[in-house]
Amino acid sequence: MIFFCNRNTITDVMQFTVSARGKVSAVPIQQFIRKNYNDLPIEQIDSFFGFTEASTLYGGRFFASTELSRYDVRSLYKMNINVRLPLTNHYATAEEYEENLPFLEKYHRPGNSLIITNDELAGWIRADFPDYRLEASVIKNINTLSKVDAAFEIYDTVILPMASNDDEDLLKSIDNKKNITLFANAGCAYTCPSKICYPSVSKANKTGDNSLFQCSQKLKERNTIGMHDFDLDHLQALGFERFKLLRPRQGNMTGF
Repeated sequence: MIFFCNRNTITDVMQFTVSARGKVSAVPIQQFIRKNYNDLPIEQIDSFFGFTEASTLYGGRFFASTELSRYDVRSLYKMNINVRLPLTNHYATAEEYEENLPFLEKYHRPGNSLIITNDELAGWIRADFPDYRLEASVIKNINTLSKVDAAFEIYDTVILPMASNDDEDLLKSIDNKKNITLFANAGCAYTCPSKICYPSVSKANKTGDNSLFQCSQKLKERNTIGMHDFDLDHLQALGFERFKLLRPRQGNMTGF
């Protein structure tokens, strides 16, 4: 079961987007929630993010198999929980976008959202699928006020990097706090000096060649063990309401 700081004082205002990373599609989503997020009220789960069927637009993590099955998606809708698709690949062509239109159409409904890194892809989707909420990915490393303001010209919501939770001057300077997503907890990206994994995963998901994966751990020392829990009471007091909740890997390793 997952725990993080000050869970007992979570208010109804807080909303969470929750990780289905590493979930086996054969495990029903209800069982997955009971095992991993049983202490998080259902009504405060805005969405689950993870892989549905295969798409070359995925990034961030390798696509190995379906995490959210068709049954899971239907069940989430019945629980008034939305679906967030991590279309965070760095690279996208117009031809590839056309090939993914049936996939995008399938999940196009009010409440569902797409996490995006490529601004051009965001523009194509905005024009063709206006009901999606578009969220600027953490991979974009939006860590200054000018970057936040520029992102809001394209995206509905913006995910700040994990380390930005420690930048109180930045957090206080943001006017549109209600459309900012902060991390509730953090894995290895919190201390990663270069994050070279992200572009390498983008390339691997295009080709299916996982040998393309690269990790900065081979180059620079960083902490890959355990999860860091942020003080949600304090972040909420600053005006933030939207949080992204990760799931630790087995053995208390970094999160999915």
